[in-house]
Amino acid sequence: MFIKNAWYVIASSDEIVHEPMKRTILGDDVVLYRKLDGGVVALDDRCAHRAYPLSAGRLVGDNIQCGYHGFEYNCAGICVRVPAQERIPERAVVQAFPVVEAHRWVWIWMGDPEKAAAVPVPDTHWMTDPAWDRVTHTRLFHSSADLIHDNLLDLTHESFLHQSTIGDEAVYENGITVEVDAQTVSVDRWMPGCHPSPLFEKATGLTLVDRWHTTEFQIPSLHVIHAGVVEPGGRREDGHLLTVLNAITPATENTAWYFYAFCRDFAVGDEAMNELLQQSLGEVLTEDEDALALQQERMETRPARLPDVLIAQDAGVAKARRILARMLAAEAKELANAGRLP
Repeated sequence: MFIKNAWYVIASSDEIVHEPMKRTILGDDVVLYRKLDGGVVALDDRCAHRAYPLSAGRLVGDNIQCGYHGFEYNCAGICVRVPAQERIPERAVVQAFPVVEAHRWVWIWMGDPEKAAAVPVPDTHWMTDPAWDRVTHTRLFHSSADLIHDNLLDLTHESFLHQSTIGDEAVYENGITVEVDAQTVSVDRWMPGCHPSPLFEKATGLTLVDRWHTTEFQIPSLHVIHAGVVEPGGRREDGHLLTVLNAITPATENTAWYFYAFCRDFAVGDEAMNELLQQSLGEVLTEDEDALALQQERMETRPARLPDVLIAQDAGVAKARRILARMLAAEAKELANAGRLP
């Protein structure tokens, strides 16, 4: 089951062009394309006639034509042409999903469309702020979104999985504080008087720093990590600041899309820095991807009598799991009361 009454990133802006594109999210296939004016359309990728994928068809102006029998749908998912007859069946409709394009990402609402307008998409302005630079990645992880959420809420794995790039002993040697505000879980770690990680020693030239990172999980889909380094005793705002955006979108129960943007307020416009970070952080994501795929495999086969053994560093994980469970239960209850299956 998935939480559907929420915004999820479905694609980066540069992925969507004036051609049909298929993407599977929350267990459903969606066809995406740009209209001639640049706007984004998202429809159920299933023709109402024979369920042929619309993503295998073609665009006719701003409409999409099924490649099997030529049924043609407008941007609202309403069939406007059936080549074999003049009359168009009233039920020849496919679902259209609300979408918002903001700061180089395209967000989609897969739940009740009437609820979408009242909920703003999360703030990701660092993606386009000229005072910041960024590198980005898009990956399909072969693990559940829940495992990725756990991974981002307990960053002590950096000390072991990412030793050559962003991890060292300082991460696990310093404790965390956890706060909950409505549907946001924040995990803060302060690491005074330590060495920067190997990658950020290269990036900043500093050898002794105060470090921090605060993960804000805006449930159910976005982790915003505010991090940085500053000379010992300095103010955070005077340091090298990072905002790392991690948009996690379930594809299926056991796979998830990972949209990543590593934003910084230093060395802006420095292409050598961009190349260093693009390559190094790509390696970090690959290490996470491989580790979580192994976890997924083991969790699918382990006996029910062997649950996770959580420790103090998992406080954020535990709180987020409880909120996710409550949100899922609330949606399921709402659908049941309306006489619909989740």
